[in-house]
Amino acid sequence: MSTPRRRPLKTVTGVSGAVSTYAAAIDPQQSTVAASIEIAKIAEANKFDALFAADLLTFGAQGAIGAQEPLIFLSALSAVTSHVGLIATVTTTFHHPYNLARLFGTLDHVSNGRAAWNAVTSSLGEENYSNRDLPSPEERYARATESLEVINALFDSWRPGSLTSDGAGGTTLDADRVRPIDHAGTYFTVKGPLNIPPLPQRRPVQFQAGQSAAGVELGARFAEVAYGLPLIMSSFHATYGASEEEVRRLVREQEEATDLDAGRIRLEDMLGGDLDLSGLPLDKPIPADILPDVRSVNRRRGRVEIFSRLAASGRTLRELIIASKDTGHWAVAGTPEQLADAVQERYDAGVLDVISLGGLAEERTRDFVVNGLLPELRRRGIVGNDYVGGTFRDNLELPPLPPRD
Repeated sequence: MSTPRRRPLKTVTGVSGAVSTYAAAIDPQQSTVAASIEIAKIAEANKFDALFAADLLTFGAQGAIGAQEPLIFLSALSAVTSHVGLIATVTTTFHHPYNLARLFGTLDHVSNGRAAWNAVTSSLGEENYSNRDLPSPEERYARATESLEVINALFDSWRPGSLTSDGAGGTTLDADRVRPIDHAGTYFTVKGPLNIPPLPQRRPVQFQAGQSAAGVELGARFAEVAYGLPLIMSSFHATYGASEEEVRRLVREQEEATDLDAGRIRLEDMLGGDLDLSGLPLDKPIPADILPDVRSVNRRRGRVEIFSRLAASGRTLRELIIASKDTGHWAVAGTPEQLADAVQERYDAGVLDVISLGGLAEERTRDFVVNGLLPELRRRGIVGNDYVGGTFRDNLELPPLPPRD
């Protein structure tokens, strides 16, 4: 009896948030998307499965992330690529589902079936949308749940056969097959149907990055790729070296270069933002009695859970500050072969289906990724050699969507 074929590990790289956006913004000879166009071309030439655009809704929260609106930004990249998927991070907390369905539906059309949505609920930026406080995580996820229900219903409001070829280069519309959704819920009333034609993928691929209990529950219900189940995605924060000696040196230099004052502030944010670490000794653990009750935190509970566990494990404040530079993501240092070992361990254990590899904008890291790590993963049969379908959904080798209601 033959062993079932394992889906190859899928690869993603980020294309937004570079500080070069600021330089391009004041240079009349440059577009603010120019640097990302080059990354997109490199990614597609090396058969990355997708480009990922992160987003934040407030100034200065995390470098230049948020300096470009993801949907418009990725629409520009769709024009210079043909196969790579396009993952846009967009919040449900400050957008209406009908608008989101139109925006993502259009991205799927202009890219010929390569759109994906990383749905988030936002822990920052409420001051830019109203004078009300940020809703609780429970309310944000309840709104997200209803928003996703509405959006999926809108995508499915065009039934099979609603638009067909007339055999002469035109189309025939059967309006009776385009049906209202008549949604009336707690947060939204939407009659429908969607006025965007049926999507190439029927629905954009659904990503979900929430790591809190509520985020994991939302991902389990709606997501096709998540930082949990069903397809498991992880961001891989790697330090690359040509030898073990170089790796040790680079790690030591990075640790020594850590801005400890800025790091305390960053760690305070990772722990919910309502504690003061300024007077604590660097080389002792954080006292347990000042760590937050996760249930009382209104922002980024997933991050708070991660760093609370690290603090409770006995790590010193200095160690936690250094760890906070990776904001809770998977961080590994090694040669390409050692990094491939770390990836293979998770892949073979069945807890890694999609990996995000950063650093393509930086020449040294790019060389290690495209000429070191990726070839090694392909040699081991973990990462595929080419695109396998015409849409992003095809290339991820996802199971079919559920039948329409």
